[in-house]
Amino acid sequence: MAALAARSLYLSLIIMIYSFKDFTPVIDESSFIHPQACVTGNVIIGKNVYVGPGAALRGDWGRIIIEDGCNVQENCTVHMFPGITVWLKEAAHIGHGAVIHGATIGKNCLIGMNSVIMDNVELGDECIVGALSFIKADEKIKRRSMMAGNPAKMIKEVSDEMMEWKTMGTALYQQLPSEMKASWKACAPLNELPEFQPSQEFLYKTWNEMRRKKIL
Repeated sequence: MAALAARSLYLSLIIMIYSFKDFTPVIDESSFIHPQACVTGNVIIGKNVYVGPGAALRGDWGRIIIEDGCNVQENCTVHMFPGITVWLKEAAHIGHGAVIHGATIGKNCLIGMNSVIMDNVELGDECIVGALSFIKADEKIKRRSMMAGNPAKMIKEVSDEMMEWKTMGTALYQQLPSEMKASWKACAPLNELPEFQPSQEFLYKTWNEMRRKKIL
């Protein structure tokens, strides 16, 4: 009963999901769409997907497919030219502020913060795109490429260690939808720090240590 009540509260907060020309978004109930995200039209969202506040998924001129386990973080834009399908394959990780326009993002890819992926790009599975990168239209990027720059170029091949780090980070986002539904709620701010405050999970510390050892 508590779970049902929590889901009802969550659904009541969603105010920016819109149909367009008889296309209504299809969203698996296990996913979490922040009420300040905007999802319009022909959008299909799979299981355990996180969509953060400020994200805009505009399926007005074409289709957007977001497969299981993806995340589209805060202030991202996903759109296309007319008749094009944008496809985020399983476990794609779209960092804060990124723009995906008419592209296909392969399985388990990482798109860095504020990157732009242009029309008809096909990004192979397990690629990593550095923050602030620009991949120009019609590029076909092979699997496990690490891309960076403007315009982006392949700078090296993604290693097993780098992919392990990426997969761990994405796993945190795959847990987030259920955690948000269980414990996220509107509240009034405190005026001062409480005497006792829980510590953050140790997992985040170990993940950051792994990043430094294996990526930097």
